[in-house]
Amino acid sequence: MKNKNSEKDDYVKNPCQEEGSLENDNPLDEQHTDQIENTGSVLAVRDDKVIHCLTVIGQIEGHYILPQNNKTTKYEHVIPLLVSIEEDPRVDGLLILLNTVGGDVEAGLAIAELISGMKKPTVSIVLGGGHSIGIPLAVAAKRSFIAKSASMTAHPVRSTGLTIGVPQTFEYYQRMQDRITNFVVDNSNITKEHYTNLIMNTGELVMDIGTILDGQRAVDVGLIDSVGTLSEATDCLYSMIDEYKSNQ
Repeated sequence: MKNKNSEKDDYVKNPCQEEGSLENDNPLDEQHTDQIENTGSVLAVRDDKVIHCLTVIGQIEGHYILPQNNKTTKYEHVIPLLVSIEEDPRVDGLLILLNTVGGDVEAGLAIAELISGMKKPTVSIVLGGGHSIGIPLAVAAKRSFIAKSASMTAHPVRSTGLTIGVPQTFEYYQRMQDRITNFVVDNSNITKEHYTNLIMNTGELVMDIGTILDGQRAVDVGLIDSVGTLSEATDCLYSMIDEYKSNQ
C-alpha cells in the first residue's frame, strides 16, 4: 500500500517535463497540463508539502461567454477545481494569485464563498490589481497579501446593460451591494462604515465614484493583511500548513 508521501510524489511527478515527454500511462501528468492550459493553475512542492497555485486574471466570467480577445477567469473551471483542492488529501494548501479587473458579481462571490469556506490553509496575493469583485476574492483567503505596486479599486455595483429606472431596480442593486459589503467586512479587518465610505467616494475617480487603494493603503484601511512579495506569501502558506497539520 502506498503511503501518503508516495501518493504526493506521483501527483506532482515531472511537473516541468518538456513538451512531448508526457507519459501516456500517467493521467495525473495530463491533468496537470490541462490545469495550466484551462485554469492557469499549477502545483508547487516544498519538502513534503504540496500547494495548488491558482491564478485569477482578467475579467471574472459569469453566465455569459465574453469575447475571445478578453482575458477571463471562468467560474465553471474554478468552482470544481476548488472542490477538488479541498477534498484531495494530496494537496495541503491553496495560493491564489490575483490580477483582475473584476467582472460578474455573482460568479465572483460564488468563488469567494468557496475559498472562505475551505478548511485547508489559503493565502492570496494581489499582483497588479484586485479591482471591484476582485476585493472579495482577495479577502476570502485566510491570509491576504498585496504587492507594493498593486492597487485595488472599491466602487458600488454597476450595470453595463439596460437599466429600468424604477425603485425596484435600485433596491435590487442596493441589496446586491450589501451582499458584497457584508462579505468583505466579515472576511477582513475593515468596518462596514469605512468600506461604504470608500465605495461612495465622489472626489477621486473622474468618471465614477469609488476609491483606488495602493498596496500600503489597502493594508492601512484593513482590507488586506500585509504588503508582501510572492516569497513572503508562499512562506506564510507553508507555515500555515505546518500549523494545520500539527492540529490534526
